[in-house]
Amino acid sequence: MKYPKEYLDEIKLRLKVSTVVSKTVNLKKRGKEFVGLSPFKNEKTPSFTVNDDKEFYHCFSTGEHGNIFDFIMKTQNLKFGETVKTLANLAGMKPYTFSKKDEEREKNWKEYSSIYLKYIENYHESLIRKEVSNDARAYLKKRNLTIDEVKKFKIGYVEKNPNFFDVLIKEFNEKVLKECGLFYFDEKKKLYVERFKERIIFPINTISGQPIAIGGRIIKKNTYLAKYINSPETQFFKKGNNLYNLDRARKLSNSTDYVFLVEGYMDVVALNKNKIENCVANLGTALTERQILILNQFFNEVIICFDGDQSGYKAAVRAAESCLKELQPEKKISFLFLPNGEDPDSYVNQKGKDSFLNFSETNKIPIHIFIFDHYQKQSENNPSSLAIFEKKLRTLSNTIKDKFIKKYVLEYFLEQISTITPNLNAKKKTFFSTKIKSLKSTQKYFNDTKSLSTIELKEFSFLFLILNNLKIFQENLHLVEKVNLFTKENKLVFETILSNLNEKNKVIISDLEIDEQLINKIFKFSPIKHILKNHENNHEKIFELLEEILRDLKNYELELRIEELESKFSKDLSESTFNEIKELKELKKIQNIN
Repeated sequence: MKYPKEYLDEIKLRLKVSTVVSKTVNLKKRGKEFVGLSPFKNEKTPSFTVNDDKEFYHCFSTGEHGNIFDFIMKTQNLKFGETVKTLANLAGMKPYTFSKKDEEREKNWKEYSSIYLKYIENYHESLIRKEVSNDARAYLKKRNLTIDEVKKFKIGYVEKNPNFFDVLIKEFNEKVLKECGLFYFDEKKKLYVERFKERIIFPINTISGQPIAIGGRIIKKNTYLAKYINSPETQFFKKGNNLYNLDRARKLSNSTDYVFLVEGYMDVVALNKNKIENCVANLGTALTERQILILNQFFNEVIICFDGDQSGYKAAVRAAESCLKELQPEKKISFLFLPNGEDPDSYVNQKGKDSFLNFSETNKIPIHIFIFDHYQKQSENNPSSLAIFEKKLRTLSNTIKDKFIKKYVLEYFLEQISTITPNLNAKKKTFFSTKIKSLKSTQKYFNDTKSLSTIELKEFSFLFLILNNLKIFQENLHLVEKVNLFTKENKLVFETILSNLNEKNKVIISDLEIDEQLINKIFKFSPIKHILKNHENNHEKIFELLEEILRDLKNYELELRIEELESKFSKDLSESTFNEIKELKELKKIQNIN
């Protein structure tokens, strides 16, 4: 018994060829393809290629060629059924359970897809060639569409008095024609009526490019009819599981990291006309989690670009609340709001590709920032309103499935709340502190130097140690020459000292061309001066102090880097950034132990 095509398509949707192959072959990116050593032959020079866009692998040394199913069957010596189970498991899907209905379902699919193919081809040709479509051609010309876009997207037009049902009924039974959603039965007239009459039609394809539904746009003005309608849901078509133009856009995933998600079919066509082909539309319904998950399979960032009006903004809020839960490391969801009254279609046709892309790059807003800004606008600066505000943000954060993303989104929300409510958050949490641990042996001296920062005092100790032991450090220059200082004045002093120590001649303080006031400041405020006083020429103690100071300076450097990365992570939610933070914190922990 055959597996349903949509089940197999779902596996291919979830798994790139490179993902499957990389479990067996060490792949390296080369342009739009991946290369590696052949799994079918021992070789030293890579002849094995993988192309995710075209969904195949090819071995030049053996001629082996195929898709993910072929690869598993050949490399693991499995039958097709076993292969499907293996890949379904890898894709996180439940094993398919066959029933008696499967054979009937397969038959229905063949009829269903055949009907849509014939329907789309008929009215596509009608739009191009028949005089009854003059109004539709004039409308498309007014919308800046050419014959190239019409052919590329197989756009059609259903005339006022169509009769294609009479043609199809000769080949398909009445039940199938009714269930496909292209026709409905008029009880008064006792005949079947075409759902999309007097509409321009846009084929909606499966991910593999087969037509599965239709979107229709009315071209008449002052009509009571809805501007856009879609095919009704069927056993083969679910609006929330499909995206317009996904079959074309996904092929660009190796050459671009992001995709535009827009509201309308015309937006997609207009963007394509202007060479922005990485775009899809959500079929005029509320954006679903499923649609975001599908796009995440191919792109690292989804830029949701709805119309620049109030309804577009409201749709964006609904989309943000729905999709926040699907945030993942290395995956971004952003929102782009065009100027009021504009949509992607009008904007890109008026201002062009470069302007649209530049506007996007400058004005897109990460989803968590958009959500915070939206609810902040709804809140007043009083305890009751702010409590509701915080509760809403906590609730939304808790819907996020990935625990790491959840943690940092919540921290971002709370940190932002603390910045706008200083009086109500006297004990607010400081997430990114730059305060570092003081030298144990010099802690008691810090109380007298409150005007100076902790890091300045540490640097004073470092410089004081060197200035009082120039000969020792000239002989052991390797211990200090790569030390990084952070305050401008101290950095200049240290550079001058290093420059002199690099000379072979003996160096004394008076030889150093350093402002006397700076020298005095270092000697006055250095916390270790009292300690060093009792250990002059004690090399062991000098190196012990140096080690302690360098450890604290390194800790400070790590703290600064961690703070920088945490701030970055709160905006981009990148897995690589998160992993670097984790590594640096672990390194800091090890250093403090040692």
